[in-house]
Amino acid sequence: MRELRIRVLAGVFVVAGVLSWAGARLWSAVGTLPSVPLAAPIVLAVIAVVLLATALSLRARLKAQRERRPGAKGVDPLMAARAVVFGQASALVAALVAGMYGGTGAYLLESLDIPARRDQAIYAGFSVLAGIAVIAAAIFLERVCKLPEDNDNNAAGATPVT
Repeated sequence: MRELRIRVLAGVFVVAGVLSWAGARLWSAVGTLPSVPLAAPIVLAVIAVVLLATALSLRARLKAQRERRPGAKGVDPLMAARAVVFGQASALVAALVAGMYGGTGAYLLESLDIPARRDQAIYAGFSVLAGIAVIAAAIFLERVCKLPEDNDNNAAGATPVT
């Protein structure tokens, strides 16, 4: 399983942002720009919280297992792999969505004197921040699920649990 690459996520964010900004300019010239939903930052924040809670839970269980605490509940490797895949997929979608709302928000910065547009710009800004939180939580989850280095089998370094 490959690790998330910050460059790929940043590239997705930038490309989506530029396309969204251009699309918002075009759409606004032709008609009314669609609104940024209030639910967008809320949904992204909930996903970030779920990823963070999963990472913290797995980290605590792995620590208890390493310390050989009595009654420590182990971590199923398949469950850890599924959590990593969920985190990676969430990070890619969050980069796309944050870029999309970032581009729209950048376009809306031109007309902050209109109250409705100002509210939309605020929602877009919070969506970008929540998207970044999803990406950070996904990277943290991936780091938690890494296997320690095994010099006999893997001289290149640690790999995620698969």
